[in-house]
Amino acid sequence: MTIAGKFNLNDLPPEQPVLIAGPTASGKSALALAIAETGGGVVVNADASQVYDCWRVITACPSPAEADRAPHALYQYVPFDAPYSVGHWLRNVAPYLGAAVRPIIVGGTGLNFKALTQGLANIPQTPPDVRREADDLVLDVLLAQIDDATKANLDQHNRMRVQRAWEVQRSTGRSLLEWHKATPPPLLDESKAACIVMDAQKDWLNDRIARRFDMMVDDGAMTEIAAMQDRFDPALPACRAIGVPELMAHHLGEITLKEAKARAIISTRQYAKRQRTWFRSKMRNWIHVDPRTLS
Repeated sequence: MTIAGKFNLNDLPPEQPVLIAGPTASGKSALALAIAETGGGVVVNADASQVYDCWRVITACPSPAEADRAPHALYQYVPFDAPYSVGHWLRNVAPYLGAAVRPIIVGGTGLNFKALTQGLANIPQTPPDVRREADDLVLDVLLAQIDDATKANLDQHNRMRVQRAWEVQRSTGRSLLEWHKATPPPLLDESKAACIVMDAQKDWLNDRIARRFDMMVDDGAMTEIAAMQDRFDPALPACRAIGVPELMAHHLGEITLKEAKARAIISTRQYAKRQRTWFRSKMRNWIHVDPRTLS
């Protein structure tokens, strides 16, 4: 693991793609924008929640002012109820890798970066009836029916990942791990990109998470929630974005805003902890930057 000291934007080779991973609220989007403004490039989203057209404020998508400062791509372009996966994202990001303008790929979804730099198995789409069957099962039942080898490599608290493994095994007769062993070559070799992880300290990050929730509410999060009230479906990945269930519960009068804030902050901190653990384990060869050193 390489721990960077004072990070200098000018040290990045201008011809190389830049990959920036990190936990929520760690400042990775601000770094991506600074790189684009300093050395040129298009900021390309690699976050699973920021693709949906129903959320901007809640998922911390670039503001209109930020979008005016540099080109951005793959933000808010997927309908809230459309099927979307790592495979969809990989196909959509591919054209930017061969473009004249370098991509600055940024996000908190580690599996997107893993697929980009290590390849993605060609797993068939899940049939609708299998998806419906999975939607009706609780997490413990899904886990109990997944093979042990696959289960050992899953984030067992992440409903979406667990359900995906169950669906693959149920619909193809092969475990997710078997499919991964047959993975084709990646679209991007890590050695041909500048790979950065925002390695945020726990206390610093927790404070930012709490402050960002207040900013989110002030910036119009409840307006987005109100617009989605009649379309809200907790089974949809878009509706499980961090903060959405809690704010929707407040909007519907089930809990106070204070309670929604407390629950959302706890949920976000738990998610950030899982992200930090994943990035430190899976991206040990990347440049780890302490965001506190960035000006």
